[in-house]
Amino acid sequence: MDLAAAPGVEVRAAAAGVITFSGLVAGRPVVTVSHPGSGTPPLRTTYLPVTGTLPVGTAVAAGQVVGRLAPNGRHCRERDCLHWGLLRGGHYLDPLALLGTGRARLLPLGGAGS
Repeated sequence: MDLAAAPGVEVRAAAAGVITFSGLVAGRPVVTVSHPGSGTPPLRTTYLPVTGTLPVGTAVAAGQVVGRLAPNGRHCRERDCLHWGLLRGGHYLDPLALLGTGRARLLPLGGAGS
């Protein structure tokens, strides 16, 4: 899920967990939070491009700052954005499931009504 945001803004954990990765993947900064007690394998949230501000192994509360958004170039077309993911093992899930807000809806490339 891509969320519009300006470079430098604080990025917060969507749920309580533990920082299990903070570093570069394919040249882009990524932070991963694992959520113990969420099943087997446990759920993981990913945040990119985010420069982490906490070391691996740090326990975080929901809403706690885990890093700052880095500039991402053209990933979100004409604006910067946070890419927020939710995984169980190697399978991506709808991250809105963590918030209980319903399913994500994809719009056509040109926006609603295109």
